[in-house]
Amino acid sequence: MASCKIFNQMVKYSPSTLDRTFAALADPTRRRILAHLARGDRCVTHLAKPHDMSLPAVSKHLRVLEKAGLLRRRRYGRVHEMQLEARPLKQAAQWVEEYRKFWEGSLDRLAAYLEKTSKGAGKKGKE
Repeated sequence: MASCKIFNQMVKYSPSTLDRTFAALADPTRRRILAHLARGDRCVTHLAKPHDMSLPAVSKHLRVLEKAGLLRRRRYGRVHEMQLEARPLKQAAQWVEEYRKFWEGSLDRLAAYLEKTSKGAGKKGKE
């Protein structure tokens, strides 16, 4: 029954949205960029400073994050300011949470079964 619940929960999420979110999070540079943005909005040049790469390379990472919906870009003349958009992260966390609940439930049932069978084996050994 629990597996049906997970299947139904997954219908809420667009696979392409989750795919883009997890693909964006797969790169450590992009995760560091998101960590910087979690502390507040930043311009592109500020986000590029801690990384040992060119500004165009950082811009490519930012475009991946934008396409995943993880950040929003605002332009003030020539300055591009980036802002964290947390909704896709929340959706990914909810997706992972459903699987955590499933596996915890499965492991709890396995532990109960093993405890029950080991008690049964102990009674047979005493007879």
